[in-house]
Amino acid sequence: MQSASASRSPAPSFAPADASVAPSLAQFDPELAGFIDDEAVRQRETVRLIASENYASRAVREASASLLANKYSEGYPGARYYEGQQNIDKVERLAIARAKSLFGAEHVNVQPHSGSPANLAVYLAFLQPGDPVLALDLAHGGHLTHGARVSLTGKHWNVQHYGLSRETGRLDYDAIRAQARELQPRLIIAGHTAYPRHQDFAAFRSIADEVGAILMVDMAHFAGLVAGGVHPSPLPYADVVTTTTHKSLRGPRGAMILCREAHAARIDKAVFPGLQGGPHNAITAAIAVCMKEATTPEFARYAQACVSNAAALADSLLEHGFELVTGGTDNHLVLVDLRSKGLGGKPVAQALDRAGLVANYNAVPWDTRPPRDPSGLRLGSPAMSARGFGEAEFRQIGAWIASAVDSGLDEAVLARIAGEVRELCVRYPMP
Repeated sequence: MQSASASRSPAPSFAPADASVAPSLAQFDPELAGFIDDEAVRQRETVRLIASENYASRAVREASASLLANKYSEGYPGARYYEGQQNIDKVERLAIARAKSLFGAEHVNVQPHSGSPANLAVYLAFLQPGDPVLALDLAHGGHLTHGARVSLTGKHWNVQHYGLSRETGRLDYDAIRAQARELQPRLIIAGHTAYPRHQDFAAFRSIADEVGAILMVDMAHFAGLVAGGVHPSPLPYADVVTTTTHKSLRGPRGAMILCREAHAARIDKAVFPGLQGGPHNAITAAIAVCMKEATTPEFARYAQACVSNAAALADSLLEHGFELVTGGTDNHLVLVDLRSKGLGGKPVAQALDRAGLVANYNAVPWDTRPPRDPSGLRLGSPAMSARGFGEAEFRQIGAWIASAVDSGLDEAVLARIAGEVRELCVRYPMP
């Protein structure tokens, strides 16, 4: 009679019986490992100026790659639909407690998989299809999920947009109030992805109260600055605040919704079961790490550097004859209007990438160019501030951008800049 062990199929080559000798990624899939290695070189040797990117710490990356990804956990702590959640509940409760303490929030949901689902959950929690919404226009610094016509939010709700004043280049709160009185929105959205100034959250609160609207603030871009104490917090004014946990927060690719206790049940129900099933538990753990990191003195210094470095970059660009939306910055980003240079944002961004300066093209207010080749360039300070760049380095970045643009995007000039960029980056290792 054949033994049970003899009748078993041999273990597949990628899962040997002795798990201690399981192959590494480089051994099992060298092609993919090579792509990751190439990206590591790019991140190490280039100046990363995309305002929504950053460097997550080793501790954050360890948590996000942990075996917590093996566990499925539909529901909330203490009310799961699967058993064996003893440790998962502890992890999620820890992330929630740390976020509540850091931001002074009454309630926090850490389960949204990213910023767009977090924003969509707010719509689902408070609105019916077709309800009126007032939000910042995409071309004036808003987000796709703030009711852009190509977004689900622009298709299922009656979203009207406010924008910047042609006279001042800033938000006009009297004009926003007038729009709100006419529209009578059920939801007003503040926050931005490309507005280089602080917003007046108290003014938005007053407008929302006057028309009986829910006030939501999308602080995905500046949440790290709020955590570091260098940006006004929307929490005292908003009914609901959404944020991603990467960008200026330097955490994993996840999101959170912070709200008043009165709205907790609506928000939680909208996230689960309204929009998604189980949370990504390893990301929840990484969010807990991120929240702890954001309480440290080092993080506060980093947040201050984000602001001062962006200001130095803005000053450098102005000195080199560039036009900036709003004329400067109060936060971590700079929006360059290239129309006076006679160049589109896309070719400039692509040329700067070849020079080792990684940015993104972006629409500017009243842009006449198409969205896929707009007139602007968005620059952010968080990633290189995390690497230790200071004001002198950001002024140099402005000079490099000027050299590239003034040369007509000459390839020899771009190659020279790329070499100088690599030399500078060697002095500031990745976190």
